[in-house]
Amino acid sequence: MARQTADSKAAHALALDLHALSGKLKRRLREQASAGDLTTSQTAVLGHLDRNGPTTVTALARMAGVRSQSMGATVAGLEAAGMVKGSPDPGDGRQTILSLTPACQALIKSGRAARTDWLLNAIQTKFSQREQQQLAAAVRLLNRLVDT
Repeated sequence: MARQTADSKAAHALALDLHALSGKLKRRLREQASAGDLTTSQTAVLGHLDRNGPTTVTALARMAGVRSQSMGATVAGLEAAGMVKGSPDPGDGRQTILSLTPACQALIKSGRAARTDWLLNAIQTKFSQREQQQLAAAVRLLNRLVDT
């Protein structure tokens, strides 16, 4: 019983450490390619459009758990910034299909490249070859963790 308690405490400490580390890594990566003055909601919309393709304000609102009017305001800011564009839905002219502009797609691509470059440089300069292999093994374990 004492062993199980020690194991549970160690697993709990590991969970706390991993959670803190994931937040810290996310912040560091975000620093490498700033999205400018975008709000968290606007960044989420751009990420959704990038991952899932064009969609409507209504679908974006459902995804974010907000009212369509609130999402409309978020999207209006993105349109004004030249990040998204709307076009009539060919199946329902009352709907507008939103998509990323080419300029926004280029910004997303350059942001990813900046984050990847920072990460590559950090891995190559801070870790020995053996440590890089250990890091690769840890990534496999983390993938298994999130895929469960």
